[in-house]
Amino acid sequence: MPIGASHALDRSIVSRTLILNATYEPLGVISERRALILVLNSRATTIEDSGTVLHFTGGEISLPSVIKLNRFVRVPFRREVPLSRRALFARDGGRCVYCSAPATSIDHVIPRSRGGAHAWENVVSACHRCNHLKADKHLKELGWKLRSLPRQPAGAAWRVLGTGRADAQWLPYLEPFGVVEAIA
Repeated sequence: MPIGASHALDRSIVSRTLILNATYEPLGVISERRALILVLNSRATTIEDSGTVLHFTGGEISLPSVIKLNRFVRVPFRREVPLSRRALFARDGGRCVYCSAPATSIDHVIPRSRGGAHAWENVVSACHRCNHLKADKHLKELGWKLRSLPRQPAGAAWRVLGTGRADAQWLPYLEPFGVVEAIA
């Protein structure tokens, strides 16, 4: 493999591809490298190109942005969406729930030191300033209010949103599953 091709593959680890089941249900997000391997091994079909072209001695190939598996994969039912920092930031739109500044940390609405749980309904994204000012106080003590009540996200959409931001090319494939409402 030429030097330029391996460099492009190393860079693709950062880039992401939406993977759809054979029924077009979103399964998750994988690296462009993994997506390319699935397409080259005829396990998946490219639905949308990312616009990035990989050049190699035998020609060139466009890296995929959206792929669809050629065979249906049964996905185990998962009742709860795992609580992670990335999924929390996606739920709150990457903004502080107190002042709308860019979020940099997580905060427990009812502090853990005062009996608050580490659960979706009690954890929010916050900017450094608000998190520092709030410390271990209740919102009533500060006179603060939440922009929206924290709740646990639901649906297949969060397999995608829990991985970070959704690419604009993915939206037509995510709309039927309620992802667009979750992003907005």
